[in-house]
Amino acid sequence: MFSLLPHPLVYAEALLAQFANLSRATEGSALLGGFARGLAELSGCELAQLYLLDATHTCLGMSAECLNGHLQPRQTANVPADYNGEQLLQFALCQNRVVCIGELEGSLYDTSFLPSQVRPWRSLLCVPLANQQQSVEGLLLCASHQRMELQGFADSFGRLGSFVLGHLQLLQRLRRPSGGASPASAGAPGLSGYGLTGKSAAMRQVYSLISKVLHSSCTVLLGGETGTGKEVVARAIHECGPRRTQAFIVQNCAAIPENLLESELFGYRKGAFTGADRDRSGLFDAASGGTLLLDEVGDMPLPLQAKLLRVLQEGEVRPLGSNATHKIDVRIIAATHQDLSVLVSQGRFREDLYYRLAQFPIELPALRQRGNDIFDLARHFADKACAFLQRDEVSWSNAVLDLLASYGFPGNVRELKGLVERAVLLCEGTELLVEHFSLRMDTLPDAGKLNLRERLEQIERGLLIDCLRKNDGNQTLSARELGLPRRTFLYRLGRLNINLENVDG
Repeated sequence: MFSLLPHPLVYAEALLAQFANLSRATEGSALLGGFARGLAELSGCELAQLYLLDATHTCLGMSAECLNGHLQPRQTANVPADYNGEQLLQFALCQNRVVCIGELEGSLYDTSFLPSQVRPWRSLLCVPLANQQQSVEGLLLCASHQRMELQGFADSFGRLGSFVLGHLQLLQRLRRPSGGASPASAGAPGLSGYGLTGKSAAMRQVYSLISKVLHSSCTVLLGGETGTGKEVVARAIHECGPRRTQAFIVQNCAAIPENLLESELFGYRKGAFTGADRDRSGLFDAASGGTLLLDEVGDMPLPLQAKLLRVLQEGEVRPLGSNATHKIDVRIIAATHQDLSVLVSQGRFREDLYYRLAQFPIELPALRQRGNDIFDLARHFADKACAFLQRDEVSWSNAVLDLLASYGFPGNVRELKGLVERAVLLCEGTELLVEHFSLRMDTLPDAGKLNLRERLEQIERGLLIDCLRKNDGNQTLSARELGLPRRTFLYRLGRLNINLENVDG
């Protein structure tokens, strides 16, 4: 265990002392803080961090941080609630693999989770932490401004971390009230962006917002252009939250007439109108305990908006033909592609309902703003189409990737899905070609809704990708050909979300 360390006996004694110190902790916060400080002392690193998953394994939060010998406060506004969007942390967590990087400076690794310092971080060690059942519960991380070989600490740090997890669970059981149940973790969903596809900065922001509202009962308003995946995000919030074992019901408010929509949502009693020959429960009752998605809520008629406001404020409904109200427990998620504030100014949407629905807004990015997510989504849809058709997976020609990168996608993810599925049907070989895609060339970015910065980024992305492909992915030759310092070239690759997997096709 200590063979890679310069003074194994001295280190073993220091490690044993840390075990002894941590075993005497009687409070969870003191235990985790002492663990972070101990990691910094044992490794000689300026930074030690501890990340733990929550009970549902959907939120990765920082539980302790020791910086320059001092424990950092956790209750600060600038500390993210969830680190699930950090790719390096996700890799170590999901793959259950130690990550050791000896030279961070100039690399393409995204280390935004490290605190900003005047001196750059150069060395990093990330170790998954497993409990007694060998289930990964979190991560420990050490980083230094010096060039250090940290791999030798991985094994002993992992064992020390497992001991801390066990001791933390013991302290929690001792402090739990008699008869109290522990939070259920069985059946917890996966960790890759709440089941959503995308690693761009825009989607990582969406994941961060989801993490903040996931375990809350407040109303969520999903905005964004048509086809950005609002229903998919609503389902992710439901399936990753505490209501996932209950119903998830979707109602499109623009799909049916006003009188039918009211009876559909609120239900009715026998004799309420002609043809009402029996009592019928509405969707609010059907979704009780679960989640109701009101899609295209901007098209809801004004009379119904007043009734929806009462549901949100009082948590009760009155079926048509009934004089009595009854309580419901349902989470409301609203979605719209319209700007509700504009509808309010036009008198087409109630202002009080708007502020009630916009309690926690999440704006979904257009596909053209998501960089290389286009390629990840395209491959995802192609794999699903091939599996459905029971055919071998297809590859992608460079010309197709160039075409997708330059296309505006006015229909966003929905349009991409349809294009890819049609291309797979048309493809008779093993490679998708340009002729398999019927793109409307009048909707390229320069004629779409891109602003100047976004158009310039599209042009720059195309130039960088073309140069990399021309040089078989060689970054040094590509930087030289474009007349850029290599570090500037790498920075631009990272800023434009260009990775070599997509360049290789």
